[in-house]
Amino acid sequence: MDQAGRRTKILATIGPASESEGVLRGMIAAGLDAARLNLSHGTLEEALAIHRRIRAIAADMGRDVGTLVDLPGPKVRAGSFGRDGAELADGQLVRLVPGNERSTAEVVEVDYTGLLEGIEAGDRIAFGDGAIDLEVVGTHGDHLEAVVSHGGRLTGRPGVHIPSERLRVSTPTPEDLRILDAFVEEGVDMVAVSFVRSAHDVRRLGTEPHPRGPLVVAKIETRSAVDNLAGILDAAGAVMIARGDLGIECPIEELPHLQKHIISECIAHGRPAITATQMLESMVRAPTPTRAEASDVANAVFDGSSAVMLSGETAMGADPVRVVATMARLCERADANFDVDGWTRLVTRLRVQDPERDGRYRRITDTMTDAAWRVAAETGANAILCVTRTGFTVRAIARYRPTTRILGFTPDERVRRQLSVSWGATPMTLSGFADNEEMVREAVATARGEGHVRPGDVVVALAGAYGSRMTDVLRVIQVT
Repeated sequence: MDQAGRRTKILATIGPASESEGVLRGMIAAGLDAARLNLSHGTLEEALAIHRRIRAIAADMGRDVGTLVDLPGPKVRAGSFGRDGAELADGQLVRLVPGNERSTAEVVEVDYTGLLEGIEAGDRIAFGDGAIDLEVVGTHGDHLEAVVSHGGRLTGRPGVHIPSERLRVSTPTPEDLRILDAFVEEGVDMVAVSFVRSAHDVRRLGTEPHPRGPLVVAKIETRSAVDNLAGILDAAGAVMIARGDLGIECPIEELPHLQKHIISECIAHGRPAITATQMLESMVRAPTPTRAEASDVANAVFDGSSAVMLSGETAMGADPVRVVATMARLCERADANFDVDGWTRLVTRLRVQDPERDGRYRRITDTMTDAAWRVAAETGANAILCVTRTGFTVRAIARYRPTTRILGFTPDERVRRQLSVSWGATPMTLSGFADNEEMVREAVATARGEGHVRPGDVVVALAGAYGSRMTDVLRVIQVT
């Protein structure tokens, strides 16, 4: 890896531990590329205020920090176990009934009206993060009977995981759409859709295509989403591998292989892949990660993740700034040891080109980016300058994981922030779209002025002829 340093992006969840101005500034300085707002917690008004704070701080620091609102989706919760909670013992029989008031160790109320419809003996019901697991052994007119496979203590109103193929709730929910409308008005950069099962769920958002609207991130956390991945990738702009719920829906031994499969498909389609859930979980309390967590982060990078995500570690952890700094060091070291030659062979084999799906303009851009990274490698170029309207040119070339620095030039602020989850992309400001010669000249001058290249360096420039909808110009330039 060259002087470009860390190439894998960092997305971090903002919560009570990290929403203050001082901590946010520290996280951005430590390497935060994009901020996630989890609407499963807190109010809409609080989230909007934090979004505005992030924007103001990033602007003051001169950083293009992306913002992502994570819609809660069809969350099912249990009736309250109270502050003291209740202990569910292994092998214990439990009755599951519809309701949302009070739960005990013997009778658990579940706030889902369809609880008694469709669920069958043998189905698994999990609570919280999946640590407490029940198997349905009988269905009756007014309740389900389940045996505790893995027990533990439940407090408050924990989430209840019902197998996605049994869940009769559509995604996105009316509440999701209400939240989305408010954040679209705020100009949010990305929106994550929970419990996606098909491309239809993504399309139901109804937002304008990015960059006029937010980049849609489909969360892959159900078996149906894995089965329908190709269609989802056609409809979404990026994917998040939500390993928590996916690990409940699928046998745990499958999870590492599903991660590799999903990332490979994202690369084939030119979509950023965000790997999420429990990456540095021990750092919620501890000052350093476990050895297993360090290996998990490195392997996510080696698998081809465009970005890695922090959840509770930064939302409610003891030291969010330290967590981001640690993640940055782990990713930078893994990036430096990335198997570029092996990756090149993989991407060449995976790359998808479907004439019916892609259209002429996209196929030409795809072909030109394929040529550009090869030219950059052969000429020993110091940077690849991409002039882009939507970010697609940058994402298309990023799939090859070139060792050459990628600079994405665009006049669109939202496109620059959306590049915050695209591997290796450094967002750069272009004054506007103009004649090709003029745009390339400005890009080279800006790259030189900001210290990315020096006189005598060779750069590869990708752009479109004036008024073109595609990337159809490839140039090799020596910086003067």
